[in-house]
Amino acid sequence: MKSGVSKKGTRPNGIWTPANIVTMVRVALVPLWLLFAELSTPTMDNRVSWSALLVALLYVIISLTDKVDGYLARSRNEVTAFGKFLDPIADKLAVIVALCYLLEVGDVSAWVLLIVISREFLVSGLRMVVASEGVVVAASNLGKWKTAITMIAICGLLFARALPMPAFGFIPLDVLSFWCLMAAVVLTAWSGVDYFVKCWPYVNGSRSAR
Repeated sequence: MKSGVSKKGTRPNGIWTPANIVTMVRVALVPLWLLFAELSTPTMDNRVSWSALLVALLYVIISLTDKVDGYLARSRNEVTAFGKFLDPIADKLAVIVALCYLLEVGDVSAWVLLIVISREFLVSGLRMVVASEGVVVAASNLGKWKTAITMIAICGLLFARALPMPAFGFIPLDVLSFWCLMAAVVLTAWSGVDYFVKCWPYVNGSRSAR
């Protein structure tokens, strides 16, 4: 039998697949993005802040790579255990680091960060509990939606720091992005509750793996 081939078809050879490389690049870009963000200045005197605009554009690239690595992994039949491990970490790192930065500059509340981080601790703990029972609880689309909307809101807040003009008519971009972030916070809490309800039978011992 040829190396890297099984009855199920072609399997990826090691961790160095295109999808995993994109994910690793995304992880590496996060601290670089934070460095640029710390050095940037917000817009003043109705002029575009080019440094802040670069920060916003770089975050858009980081956000879009989440779709790129997923597409590459599925289309090339190269879904790996390493990719399943690193991809959600890259997403969480991009979101939490950006929210920490926006908290530092006063654009988001500490409550937003508290809800996001608490949800991640809750879900991670529940995954460990059900994994000990040999069970994998499928994630719902709520998790995907909350990540996507959170990243959109963050991009909007970052662009608001770079651009002097309102967007979408008379609604300032920062206001629109704020309410988008509030929707993301609701989805974050909802997805955490949804995951807890799915895992509760394994947490209270009323169900075990067969």
